[in-house]
Amino acid sequence: MNERRVVVTGCGVLSCVGNDVQTFWDALVNGRCGIGTITRFDTSAYRTHIAGEIKDLDVSPCISVKEARRMDLFTQYAIMATHQALLNAGLSADPGAKRDNGDRCGCMVSSGVGGLATMGKEHQVLLDRGPDRVSPFLIPMMISDMAAGAVAMQFDLRGPNMGLVTACATGCHSIGEAFWTIKHDDADIMVAGGAEASIVPLGLAGFCALKALSTRNDDPLHASRPFDRDRDGFVMSEGAGVLVLEELGHAIRRGAPILAEVVGYGATADAYHITSPAPDGNGDARAIQMALRHAGITPDELDYLNAHGTSTSLNDKYETMALKSVFGQAENLAISSTKGTTGHALGAAGGLECIACIQSIRTGIVPPTINYENPDPDCDLNYTPNTAVKREINYAMNCNLGFGGHNGAMLFKKYEN
Repeated sequence: MNERRVVVTGCGVLSCVGNDVQTFWDALVNGRCGIGTITRFDTSAYRTHIAGEIKDLDVSPCISVKEARRMDLFTQYAIMATHQALLNAGLSADPGAKRDNGDRCGCMVSSGVGGLATMGKEHQVLLDRGPDRVSPFLIPMMISDMAAGAVAMQFDLRGPNMGLVTACATGCHSIGEAFWTIKHDDADIMVAGGAEASIVPLGLAGFCALKALSTRNDDPLHASRPFDRDRDGFVMSEGAGVLVLEELGHAIRRGAPILAEVVGYGATADAYHITSPAPDGNGDARAIQMALRHAGITPDELDYLNAHGTSTSLNDKYETMALKSVFGQAENLAISSTKGTTGHALGAAGGLECIACIQSIRTGIVPPTINYENPDPDCDLNYTPNTAVKREINYAMNCNLGFGGHNGAMLFKKYEN
């Protein structure tokens, strides 16, 4: 392992439970669910009518009205979460300002799905009014890499830049690859995470067609219930989770706040099925083991694991099998899925849940898995049901899985000189 150490110096959150880190964290710890009936369009023809929508977001500090018309919502989310993360890291966040060390600052803020709202809107224009009336901004607004491109342009980040797409593992993988970029001395600062805005007619229709979503429409606050016997599908949500990663010496020299150290990253493939995880959880287990190996720790040294825990039948069962293959019955490991509170933010999930891991290290609190009411014999680990737990957390890991068989694991450590 390269001797360059990587730390987290800033975080930014947009979520259905709050648009800053502290509000987000308070909701997780206290189990305040952000899921409700969809307000943006008529869902009467759909199987599912609920999601976790962002509320009360003001983009004007960074994005003009004209610019907003030329950006899909996922890109706006990426910019606003990055603005917040840079400010929290004590870095310049003035839109359009030049950065003296911009060549050594990069961006991997990615989206799993990209501009579905733009695609759906312009496809309707094509059908109704013909090809000559389709917006010239369709392609740049739609493509998933535009979050990273727009963030870089907005904040003058001229170093390594890309938008990784690994479905619901996107945010996790983006943070992991940014970690390696700094380790390999290709940057000193990387802005990394995920952004998603898929609560649109086309997105909802697609997931409904897969029969992947909960239909507990009359009880949205209890619809997302990871690892519970009566789970019936995941609940879509949206948002952005962005981290500022920084080389330790660089952070110390500028007096940056150090929130945690990044010590491990795992990325594997199931090579099994387009939507289902591998039945034995082997790919997920190998990603976890890879991250532990990078950190040089044993499974019994991990204190907290934020599970993917989507509230779908197969994910929760096979993820439990993966965890058992690495940790046994995990008697001393705190496990939870925060998706009971936030729903599933798809490509943004990894960013949000890595921030939850960092907050758990900083506060010594394990956020609960809410809506856990009826134990499932196939999911028989301690998932921190319903109530947060206080404990010392030196190592915390986030795990995410994505359609296509992508697995990611990020491992954070309490910072020590």
